[in-house]
Amino acid sequence: MLVLVSLERERRDIIDRFKKAIRTTPEVVNGFYVTGESDFELYMTARDMEEYEEFTRRFFYENPDINGFKTLVIMDRVKIGFALPLAEKHGRESS
Repeated sequence: MLVLVSLERERRDIIDRFKKAIRTTPEVVNGFYVTGESDFELYMTARDMEEYEEFTRRFFYENPDINGFKTLVIMDRVKIGFALPLAEKHGRESS
């Protein structure tokens, strides 16, 4: 799942607490502090929806710093990877 998380306030202590929670939670595979409608984007895993529901109760609903979250269920992993396609600046021949 991709989960878009909005915090109650954008205060340094709240952001730092949530970053720590992301780092120490095994269900969260990747976590990103982002701009836009949400404050964080989490890529997470669960065996089934019942496990995910239990996770949401523990991780989101019991955390007073969280204003809300939106879950996007991944239907198909079309492309996966974090390699950056950086071109060489020097010594590259023109085509």
